[in-house]
Amino acid sequence: MVTVTQPAKTQLDAYFAENEKAPIRVFLSSGGCSGPRLTLALDEPKDSDDVFQVDGYSIVVDKELLEKAKPLTIDFACSGFSVDSSLELGGGGCGGCSCSGGSCS
Repeated sequence: MVTVTQPAKTQLDAYFAENEKAPIRVFLSSGGCSGPRLTLALDEPKDSDDVFQVDGYSIVVDKELLEKAKPLTIDFACSGFSVDSSLELGGGGCGGCSCSGGSCS
C-alpha cells in the first residue's frame, strides 16, 4: 500500500541521521497556487490512521484518505518529496501566483 523509493529513503536516512526518528504522516494539503496535493509531515498516529512500517520508517495515513488514494509512493527529486497516488487531484493554476523562471509548466 505504501512504497518509499530509494531516493526518498536516502533523504529520510540523511535527515534522521541528525534528528530523532518520528512517524511520517502522508496528508492532503490545500497546496495553495498549485492546488491540493499529498505531502509529508512528522506526526504521531491517531486512532483513525493506518500505520505502515516501510524500510525502517513508520508511515501514517488517515484510513479514509488511504482508501481513496492507495497505493501511495513516496519519492524524492530535486524539487523535494512527492507522494504519488491514485487520487484524482484538481490542479491549481498560476493565476495570482508568481512563478520563478517565467514558466508554470
